Amino acid sequence: MRHFATGAAPHWPARNSVRRVMLLVLAALVPGTAAQVWFFGIGVLLQVLLAVAFALAIEAAALRLRGQPLRPFLGDGSAAVTGWLFALCLPPLAPWWLALVGMLAAIGLAKHLYGGLGHNLFNPAMVGYAVVLVSFPLEASRWLAPAGLAATQVTVAEAFAAIFAGLPPGAGWDAVTGATPLSTLRELAGAGRTLAEVRGDPVFGDFGGRGWEWSANFFALGGIVLCLLRVADWRTPVAVLGATVALSLPFWLADPGLHPSPLQHVFSGALVLAAFFIATDPVSGCTTPRGRWIFGIGVAVLTLAIRRWGGYPDGVAFAVLLMNAAAPMIDRLTPPRIFGRRRAREPADGA
Repeated sequence: MRHFATGAAPHWPARNSVRRVMLLVLAALVPGTAAQVWFFGIGVLLQVLLAVAFALAIEAAALRLRGQPLRPFLGDGSAAVTGWLFALCLPPLAPWWLALVGMLAAIGLAKHLYGGLGHNLFNPAMVGYAVVLVSFPLEASRWLAPAGLAATQVTVAEAFAAIFAGLPPGAGWDAVTGATPLSTLRELAGAGRTLAEVRGDPVFGDFGGRGWEWSANFFALGGIVLCLLRVADWRTPVAVLGATVALSLPFWLADPGLHPSPLQHVFSGALVLAAFFIATDPVSGCTTPRGRWIFGIGVAVLTLAIRRWGGYPDGVAFAVLLMNAAAPMIDRLTPPRIFGRRRAREPADGA
């Protein structure tokens, strides 16, 4: 008689492990990251390497302090994903210590202070980004102009000097940096310019921000692959992007000279990245099917509200963190029907 190794009932081996999921997420981030490097320079890659290195070092230190083994947790890829996502939110020439501060907040505070992997209430990458954005607004908002718009291109040597020594590029910061599309939109609209005039600024592309829209397209491509592989649940990104379009479309149709188009909202900031890679976090997001719809819609509503009335041009990070706080209650109020039980209003047999 042959014997076959089986797992616990129902004798179906688990399809995913933490390591496999994280490696797939990292692979899905590559196309969007490559697009960001193409438009914003080698500094993007340097920020990723810095943040991932700091994330692994702080993860190891926290595990030592907690008396946990290093090998299984350092090798599961979760710290690398946190560092990579955080780095994509930073300006390419941000000083090196910004990544250090962000990872101390993300890994040390948001992750291990709550008990480590699987216990964190808030998304660690967004906690790290929110901390540096609030604490160091100048360094966290000094974005390079996309390729083709800057007066001069930053060389690899200048990128290293700016990141590690704090030296401005040879032509100076003003020659290589510029406002992001959402910042430009806020500033010019606040000055009384119509959106038709605002969109005449060269920082805007076909749908959203020049360079930003292509990065968003490639992040969406990687995110769709994750959904097809069932690594990420499709409901959350569909809810985020669908609600953004549905809520902004009536205002744009009513007055296109005052309100940005839905595509402008989707392709000008970090909304696509957040929809597929951050809001889908299974730990800090919702886990029930209906809860994921509510979570995604909430991220969209809060993002649009912050962009319209808040003090930050994008607001995606704060929207995600606010919905993280609401996720446990949403899950509690939206439990799925247990197999074999009737729905709340379903009549009993023979009634």
